[in-house]
Amino acid sequence: MTVNLHKKILQDAGLEHIPFHALRHTFATTALQTSIDVKTVSSMLGYYSAGFTLTTYAHATARMQEEAASRMGSYMAQNL
Repeated sequence: MTVNLHKKILQDAGLEHIPFHALRHTFATTALQTSIDVKTVSSMLGYYSAGFTLTTYAHATARMQEEAASRMGSYMAQNL
C-alpha cells in the first residue's frame, strides 16, 4: 500500500493520521491474543520465521502465557 493511499483511506474515514506500522502492530498483537497461531500470523506479516514474530510481539505472548497459567490453575483446582 502506498503512503498516499493509506493517507487517503484515513482521510476518507475521517480519522487522524495513524502510522501504517501502528496498524500492522495492532493487527499482529490482536491476532496473537485471539489465539491465531504464531506461524499463521508470521506468514500473514511476511516474516521469515515464527521466532521473529514471537520476539517482536513478546508482550502479546506474555499476556497469553498468564491467561494460560490461570486457566490451567482453574482446571487443576477443579479436577484434583
